[in-house]
Amino acid sequence: MQMTDDSLKKIRTLLGTIREKSPFYARKFADVNLTAVDSQIAFERLPFTTKDDLRDAYPLGLAAVPVEHIVRIHSSSGTTGTPVIIPYTAKDVEDWAIMFARCYTMAGITAADRIHITPGYGLWTAGIGFQLGAERMGAMAIPMGPGNTDKQLQMMIDLGSTVLGATSSYALLLAETIAKKGIGDKIKLRKGVIGSERWGEKMRLRIAHELGVQLHDIYGLTEIYGPGIGINCEAQDAMHVWDDYCYFEIIDPETGMVVPDGTSGELVITTLVKEGAPLVRYRTHDLTRFVVGQCACGSTYPRIERLIGRSDDMVKVKGINVFPAHIEEALTATTDASSEYQVMIDHLDGKDIMTVFFETAATGERRRHAERELNGIVKAKLSLSVVAKAVDIGELPRSEKKSQRIFDNRY
Repeated sequence: MQMTDDSLKKIRTLLGTIREKSPFYARKFADVNLTAVDSQIAFERLPFTTKDDLRDAYPLGLAAVPVEHIVRIHSSSGTTGTPVIIPYTAKDVEDWAIMFARCYTMAGITAADRIHITPGYGLWTAGIGFQLGAERMGAMAIPMGPGNTDKQLQMMIDLGSTVLGATSSYALLLAETIAKKGIGDKIKLRKGVIGSERWGEKMRLRIAHELGVQLHDIYGLTEIYGPGIGINCEAQDAMHVWDDYCYFEIIDPETGMVVPDGTSGELVITTLVKEGAPLVRYRTHDLTRFVVGQCACGSTYPRIERLIGRSDDMVKVKGINVFPAHIEEALTATTDASSEYQVMIDHLDGKDIMTVFFETAATGERRRHAERELNGIVKAKLSLSVVAKAVDIGELPRSEKKSQRIFDNRY
């Protein structure tokens, strides 16, 4: 994406003081002539920032303001060890609310809506981000948080919730429970704002149909602000991203070189006005591409494709790179297959075995045909044979948070 004059000006302002404000960047850029960063080409020579860098800065090494200016901290999950702590100033919180409210507006949500918020609160950025945006635009926020599905549905009915904020996994669980209870006529939802994990087209269509809503993918990550730095509009295509707050690049994850617009790669983000923990060329590991051309909605904000996956979600089986997106695309093309699946990878008798469990309502020969069909589609797409195992609808676990889809048992 071509760097605008406004982005370059903000980047030069950021780099002009970042070493003095941030001990982290004082070390990282100790040998870099930041005054020479006067163009997009020069900017692309700067080193990347990685999640390991942020972990090494634990707990408040990322702070670029005095501690007394920090009004809040959030944290990414510490599942792999040391968590990442992100400090926010009052302006950072306000900017995040502005961006999230912009997301709601882009999705056709108004102050008259009642926004039912199911993502978690606390150190995680999700729930509070949904609430910030709702309050900023003057909509009713219903801060439920996750869990207690029966109470969620009762409140949804009693309060007339019109917008659902959720992970795709929990949205599916709610949709299935509504169908099971036969209460769809009591639900007033018209929009779903879904984030936090990648989800396939089959799952998207299923949730939209069962909830009777138009769905919107919201994008963000704790290290930047949280959810709310991009969303897809009512044209239901790619996600618009807010380039007045962040600068976006897409690189080849292997070489680190910026790729041409329209080419898939790893998204890299630089915050342009963040105070508490500014980030320069942060590698997100999210895989996407810039979508070129004018959006049908008329917005001039740049667009990225819905996430393909994450570079660190990839597993290698028999020398072939496999992403969750590959399995989701195969399920979409498989007759009678539902959206839910799990992949188990084992090493037995000296060879890798990949088993794909998927849900279906089919029985007998139709079920066996779905298994053969899925195996054939994966083999044609990836040149990889899998063991396809059909199970009943609802047999695979549901999650209130992010669902783990691939289990690699070889190590």
